Amino acid sequence: MTKSYKEAGVTSPFLPLCQGVLSQIRLAPSAPGVVKPGESLTVTCAVSGDSIATRAWWNWVRELPGRGLQWVGRIHFSGSTNYAPDLQTRASIARDDAKNEYYLQLRSLTSADTGTYYCTRWDPR
Repeated sequence: MTKSYKEAGVTSPFLPLCQGVLSQIRLAPSAPGVVKPGESLTVTCAVSGDSIATRAWWNWVRELPGRGLQWVGRIHFSGSTNYAPDLQTRASIARDDAKNEYYLQLRSLTSADTGTYYCTRWDPR
């Protein structure tokens, strides 16, 4: 995985670990320490150095042990969302422009959801 794609991450659902910086934009994910199977998880991505109300897509990606990267979903500055087909019924992404944050909620967690979750920015310009 290239550094330009892996902007910031959090290991979830069990333990938040790391965060990163790309250029002048900082994406800092955070999540609760322990989430039990069957429960829901909400991960927050706090953005600085850019506004989530810009033209960009704000994405969630996860890295699952032994399975590599999986795109989870994204929210556009216009508010539209898209999700990976296998997560459409369990994932939702929202944002708070005033706080310059966006969120991933994943419901009905299983051990298969354990991995590192990354928040990323993609701007088609």
